[in-house]
Amino acid sequence: MQIGARYQAVLEILTEVFQDKTPADKIINDYLRKKKYIGSKDRRFITDMVWHIIRNRLKLEFDSSSNDPRRILLYTNKDKLSEIFDDSKYGLSPLTDEEKSWLNYENDEPYPDYVEAECPQWLFTKIKNIDYCKALNQTATTDIRAHNITRNELQQKLSAEGIETSFGAYSPHCLKISNRLVLNNCMAWQDGLFEVQDEASQIASILVDAKENHKIIDYCCGAGGKSLAISNELHNQGEILAYDIDPKRLENIKPRIQRLKVKNISLTDIIADSDKNYDRFVLDAPCSGTGTWRRSPDAKFRLTKEKLYGLTKIQADLLNIASQKTAINGRIIYITCSVLKDENEDIIESFLKKHDNFAPINLKDLWAKKIDAPYPCASEKYLRMSPLITSTDGFFVCVLERIY
Repeated sequence: MQIGARYQAVLEILTEVFQDKTPADKIINDYLRKKKYIGSKDRRFITDMVWHIIRNRLKLEFDSSSNDPRRILLYTNKDKLSEIFDDSKYGLSPLTDEEKSWLNYENDEPYPDYVEAECPQWLFTKIKNIDYCKALNQTATTDIRAHNITRNELQQKLSAEGIETSFGAYSPHCLKISNRLVLNNCMAWQDGLFEVQDEASQIASILVDAKENHKIIDYCCGAGGKSLAISNELHNQGEILAYDIDPKRLENIKPRIQRLKVKNISLTDIIADSDKNYDRFVLDAPCSGTGTWRRSPDAKFRLTKEKLYGLTKIQADLLNIASQKTAINGRIIYITCSVLKDENEDIIESFLKKHDNFAPINLKDLWAKKIDAPYPCASEKYLRMSPLITSTDGFFVCVLERIY
């Protein structure tokens, strides 16, 4: 592709992304899938430019005094205008006189805190931490979980394939990959020796503290990552029921189960009212995903106050269901990948006021029994992991035990 055509592709993608309706990765993938003639170097250029602008969107809007995708693209590359406008057939339309005048404008005003944090203002009033938001805006590492193999053995196998890794700081199964990983080209992945899973998610699965004789359900199992991790903790023994209301999600788990040679997971999209007395009720609740902004920085612009309120209603309802299906001395493991109190502490505190037959267990003590690494939090009631503190996604875990 000619340079101008590259920038035109970036503009076309950004125009759709800035509508804040569809995830950016889907928009990018769909666009490049349709444009099969675009080569690998051009794809990398286009993708990198789009993500750079998304991660710096608020600053660029502030600096350019505009939320128009074309103006933001031009402002981002205003020192390369001669390169961009190369008179190529499929390039950007020429600069207008008004745009030429506008490009000479400089906004010397200091960034407001929410702009410096690259966090929409209404969300920043909830998080109130610039460094935390900046950490959530960095590119995430690629974390993998060793499956049915020690991470030392997995590290050696990956090294033989030219894939360099380092140990995660907390999960005994976690490796962090420093170079680009193409799964389909990786023999260790094809052989079912690892899964891609953020270290915080691995920790949440370990803290389920599952035993072979337990009756276990992974409620709202989604892509099945925690079910698979719990299976690994049980060494393929016992039985885990993975439930999701969406049959399509369950279908997506089946190839992973087959590749990993998992035998102790059953899938279902129907739970009978009479089905209860679970020893471990894993509730990976639908949430805002604010803890995963490193991987999807565009998601912060699609979240609204109304959506957040709707999610908190769902979370409260699901916790109530869990309370009815958990056995005496059994546990609810409440998990979100959110950093917002609305979906975490506030939900738990509201639940405990209505359910005095449940009590939070001491997570620091549980951690010490399961994980050979320092406990990273001040609270013993709530576990919060984040890119700022633990170099992971933002994750929240609370374990509630039924006492009568």
